[in-house]
Formats: sequence, structure tokens, C-alpha cells
Amino acid sequence: MMRSMLSRIVLPLFVLTCNTVQAQEAKPAKPDAARGKATATAVCAACHAADGNSTIAANPKLAGQHYDYLLKQMKDFKAPDGKPAARPNPVMTGMVANLSEDQMKDLSAYFAAQKQSENSAKNKSTVELGQKLYRAGDLSKGLAACASCHGPAGNGMPAQYPRISGQHAEYIEAQLKAFRDGGRANDPAKMMRMVALKMTDAEIKAVSDYIAGLR
Repeated sequence: MMRSMLSRIVLPLFVLTCNTVQAQEAKPAKPDAARGKATATAVCAACHAADGNSTIAANPKLAGQHYDYLLKQMKDFKAPDGKPAARPNPVMTGMVANLSEDQMKDLSAYFAAQKQSENSAKNKSTVELGQKLYRAGDLSKGLAACASCHGPAGNGMPAQYPRISGQHAEYIEAQLKAFRDGGRANDPAKMMRMVALKMTDAEIKAVSDYIAGLR
């Protein structure tokens, strides 16, 4: 009788303890911005600067970008099991090849926490066109306004749309052309590809320059 009563008490406690330990073991580690800083300094600084404020126009600023967007892009640069990367880029594919998912999360947390340096529009002659396209699009050809997804100040929306304000105009221009020409295709539901297809080179350049100066 006593043995039976002990079994009824001890066995549930044992099962509860085991389940608690397993849950703790399965719980993913939280992103660590301090670890991310160390990785950024060692791996990313040469192209993007240690704080993510790239001074090279061809390389994007990462500082202040949304965590989810940064993490998605790093994952998309990976070439899993020899398969093509979702976002082909020989340089970036090589850079992230040896990064674990935890390291990518740490990097995303670190860069997202940094303050982006200010930028400015450089071409006064196209500011009006760039502003019109950004804020209103072009109804005559079904071109949606950039602001409808990225917001009036270009801050985007975490987990959905990236921040684009203050980004290098040259980088934005290159990405819009890549979306248009098929060189980049990792946008959800082809949203950016459908937008870029409706834009001329002049329109892309104008809106890219305008975005660079957004605050």
C-alpha cells in the first residue's frame, strides 16, 4: 500500500521534472548584441563599418535596420546544402557561410540597436520627381507609392518592410534595378519586383536620391 502511494507521488514529480528540463534545453538562446558586436567587428566592419554605418555607397548601412529584416537577409544569402541562395551574392554568401543562426541573430540585434548616420539627397533637379514617386506613386501606370509600405519617413515596419530612409542612394538604385531585372528575387509575393518593373532608370535614380535624404 505504502509503495503504491509513493509511486503515485514520485512518478508525476519525476515526469514534471524531466519535462521542465527538456523545455529549458529546447528554449532558444536570446540574441546577444554584445556578442554581435564582436562578430561585427571581426567579420562585417571592412564593408559595413563596425557600427553598421557604411561609408561605401555600394554597401548598405545596417545600423538601425529592423532585426527581422537583417536576419532574413543573412539567411537568404546562405546557400543551404549546395543549393542556390535565395539572394545570390558571391561576397555575402561567403561571409555568412560559417555563421551559425545564433551568430546571425546576435548580429541582427547589434546592428538594429545602432543609430543610423544621416544622409542627404544630392540631386536638386530630381527631388520633386523623387518625392512624387515616393509619396504618391504614378497612378497612370499602376505604380504604388513607396510610402504605402515603407511609411512617410521611410522607417518601414518591423518584420514586414525594411527601413530605407537615410540609405545610400547608390545602393537603393542598384537594388531596385536588381529587382526589375531579376537579379534579386527574395521579396515576399514579388512585391518589389512588381514595383520596379514599372519604373524607368530616371525614376529609379530620382526616388533613390530622395530616399537617401529622408529622416
